[in-house]
Amino acid sequence: MDLDDPEEVGDTKRVRRLRAEVAEARALATLQDDDTPLLLDTPRVRKRRKKAHEAARLHLLGQDPAMRAWQAARMRRLLVTAAMVALTLALAWSTAGVQHFAADGAKAWSPGWIFAWLVEPFMSLALLVVVGARAYLGTRGQPLNDPKLIRIEYQFLGLTLGMNAWPYLPWTDDDFTFSRLVLHTLGPVVAVAIVAALPIILAAFSRLDHAHAGGGLTGLTYSANTDDRVRRTAAEVAPLIERAQILITAGTLPANPSAYKLQRALRCGMDDARTVRDALAEEAA
Repeated sequence: MDLDDPEEVGDTKRVRRLRAEVAEARALATLQDDDTPLLLDTPRVRKRRKKAHEAARLHLLGQDPAMRAWQAARMRRLLVTAAMVALTLALAWSTAGVQHFAADGAKAWSPGWIFAWLVEPFMSLALLVVVGARAYLGTRGQPLNDPKLIRIEYQFLGLTLGMNAWPYLPWTDDDFTFSRLVLHTLGPVVAVAIVAALPIILAAFSRLDHAHAGGGLTGLTYSANTDDRVRRTAAEVAPLIERAQILITAGTLPANPSAYKLQRALRCGMDDARTVRDALAEEAA
């Protein structure tokens, strides 16, 4: 070190440390003006964007006629299965009531008492044949509404209801209570309701029009590009387009700005920036 040079004499460790701090502060001030790190997607934003992308594709898939037909067929099978199970349980519930009526006071395990247990099952099987056939043909778009079959259904249901209710009516039961009557007629009543409701439900399914979807998401359209992102229409970002045109005229933005530059200049989301970019490109063309 030259002791005659004032600069070298004053270049102490403290001076060098302070010079480094000043240089670091100037570099930090320059970098803080750059918003590039703020434009990057955080893991949370990426996760939310992925969910939005999936929701948009699921929405589009739900409008496909084939998908709508598949959904309706699956729901129809589920409803028919539930109805048939409920009908079977309702008829099984009424078996004890029919047995009590058919046994007519026969001793337990006597032939009459045992055969009385078979009355309800063979009527139920006959009824389930008719109901099952109508349900199956209804799922195939061929409703079976022959008046003879309908009369057969209600004949069996009427017999089941009558045999369940008769021993518990006021004029046949000395210990009549309304709750006992309702309890023993519950199975037949449920069976009548299911037999009456199932053809109406199946007819409504057969009238569904899968080619026409319902109303879409208000204010949203779905781009056909490879990104398949949820995009807003150009009309919804018209103020951003107008601001971009002013910046282009002023020379702040180039004639054909990229989405990245539009995002930085307009302080908007990347999806809106892409919509503005596409709108400007269409106007330029």
